[in-house]
Amino acid sequence: MRIVLTGAAGFLGSHLAERFLEDGHEVIGVDNFITGSRDNSEHLAGLGGFSLIEHDITNPLFIDDDIDGVLHFASPASPVDYLELPIQTLKVGSLGTHNALGLAMAKGARFLIASTSEVYGDPLVHPQPETYWGNVNPIGLRGVYDEAKRFAEAMTMAYHRYHGVDTRILRIFNTYGPRMRPGDGRVVSNFIVQALRGDPLTIYGDGSQTRSFCFVKDEVEGIYRLFNSDRVEPTNIGNPHEFTVRELADVVLEETGSDSAIASLPLPPDDPKVRQPDITVARDLLGWEPQVGLREGIRRTLPYFRGELERHDARARNI
Repeated sequence: MRIVLTGAAGFLGSHLAERFLEDGHEVIGVDNFITGSRDNSEHLAGLGGFSLIEHDITNPLFIDDDIDGVLHFASPASPVDYLELPIQTLKVGSLGTHNALGLAMAKGARFLIASTSEVYGDPLVHPQPETYWGNVNPIGLRGVYDEAKRFAEAMTMAYHRYHGVDTRILRIFNTYGPRMRPGDGRVVSNFIVQALRGDPLTIYGDGSQTRSFCFVKDEVEGIYRLFNSDRVEPTNIGNPHEFTVRELADVVLEETGSDSAIASLPLPPDDPKVRQPDITVARDLLGWEPQVGLREGIRRTLPYFRGELERHDARARNI
């Protein structure tokens, strides 16, 4: 297959590009590097079959070649990013999705939208099945991301129903692993960087809020299987094992051997109290469930962050 992958230089996009390339497919990556990194995609050229177009998908994209798939992963995806880039987040979820769907329709290609567990908001149903409609504050600070993704899902289904585009809707839950940006503001990267530097681990509220953390290799395998399935309706891909934020902090401290303290900060507005995917559909339809536990995943992630911090410190010494 030849696929177009927007957000190919991002954390998750670069791992997904690898998965397609490893199976012998061709990947045309698209990224404007607003949050993606060239470092994430440089090694992909060595795998063969990879090319990269620097382009903002909120503007129309034209590809001369035949295309078998379009996967739309371009978007700021961490609270730090989408709070700093609210308009860009809304535009890539709306105009970007429209343009990516238009490309898929023009080429007769399968389309997959990277949606998110944030469409469930601060859920009143736990765990969250795909049939749950969510509890979202559309005008809250997080609404720029939540509603961008909810709109993207609606647009995707409209193209499927009205234009007959072969579509997939992926709902991603918390994912972590190598190539996360150290300063992206996500809880796993925050805790690891703080622990390695000996800084206090910042917990918002009392740390009793729960999350479900999926190692990136597991997440990518689920996405790959979903793309190759016949499932049109939204599908949760995430780890169903639930941890409190405080439990995550304890695991990070133990695995890093850090003696960092815990610092408590006020809970941000609309921060979900619970988040756990019901993956019955993924298990039954895709034969997929995560294989990597949290502690093992943290161990696999630590060498990357140690290297990133060493490079950062080396650059700082040379300035």
